[in-house]
Amino acid sequence: MFVELQDINKSFGNVKASQGVSFGIEKGKLSALLGPSGSGKTTVLRMIAGLETADEGEIRIDGKRVNELEPRERGIGFVFQNYALFRYMNVYENIAFGLKVQKMSREEVKNRVEELLSLVELKGLEKRFPNELSGGQRQRVAFARALAPEPSVLLLDEPFAAIDAKVRGELRRWLRDMIHRVGITSIFVTHDQDEAVEVADGIIVMDKGRIEQTGTPGEIYRTPKTAFVAGFIGEPVIIKDFGRLKGFSAEGYDHAVIRPEFVEAFKSDNAHFKKILPFAEKGVIKDIVFRGNTYAVKLDVGGMELVCHRSLERRPIEIGEQMNVIVYRLFAVKGNDIELMKNGNLGDDSSDQLEKYLYGDSGYFVG
Repeated sequence: MFVELQDINKSFGNVKASQGVSFGIEKGKLSALLGPSGSGKTTVLRMIAGLETADEGEIRIDGKRVNELEPRERGIGFVFQNYALFRYMNVYENIAFGLKVQKMSREEVKNRVEELLSLVELKGLEKRFPNELSGGQRQRVAFARALAPEPSVLLLDEPFAAIDAKVRGELRRWLRDMIHRVGITSIFVTHDQDEAVEVADGIIVMDKGRIEQTGTPGEIYRTPKTAFVAGFIGEPVIIKDFGRLKGFSAEGYDHAVIRPEFVEAFKSDNAHFKKILPFAEKGVIKDIVFRGNTYAVKLDVGGMELVCHRSLERRPIEIGEQMNVIVYRLFAVKGNDIELMKNGNLGDDSSDQLEKYLYGDSGYFVG
């Protein structure tokens, strides 16, 4: 592993910001530290950078222990969420700042800055000052300035937080492509799971100073290992008495985590759909939220609030309309342990069986 943390502990008074944190990141990979506010992710990032000191444990970069090294000796590039550009310097001067500190020749500085301007797609803007740039352009300058001294590791603290939604989406894709082109090992902090899933090669989920789970975005989403991860990732709802749902037993469990993709709602009761009506609950639509390519539909099912996603291609629905609702799987929780539980009425593979019932041979469902 290129970056390694082993049993890192850090406290601020009585607050344990980091408790036995251990993980490793391969060279050239882009990893996300993901968690809610107060989970300790920024503290971990700052300890890697040398801006905070670990109380216990070891931090290694490229096989070398760096705990005792000053930040400037660690080969770290750092990008802050508020850009932290020098407002009295233009784009060229901001990017060149670290190179001049290293006492590189004027020609070397010029060549490196021009290379970075091309990399971050800001050629022609080198004479502009930060207040003459958009938020996305300022963040690109911050990336270029951090990369200028050719660090071995790039750290980014909520790098998209100060940017509007449309530009943020574009910048995410650009950052991922840029880091893979450069091949620099990178770690970024975020509380936005969509951001982590879209950008990162690997995700480290934190809560209350501890590592909850590490893995690829797909692994984190599909196979959460703890109750916290199941309830934090996706768009889950928590249902306590889930044994009231047909096909499930809640005996021995505390509650269930149910994601929208685990729920199907349909209106039609023609002959084809009558095959699954005995498995369905009765629900009433409480709210419909347009999400661009889908609707998020909130349903009241016997006092339980469930959410499902609905394609725009299906027939129109209205608030107050009664629907047939099937939950075909859920995460059953006991303590901090979870189990993926399938609807017992739908056979061994509940999702495939439900799709067969709903779509039949047509491949098109309009209910």
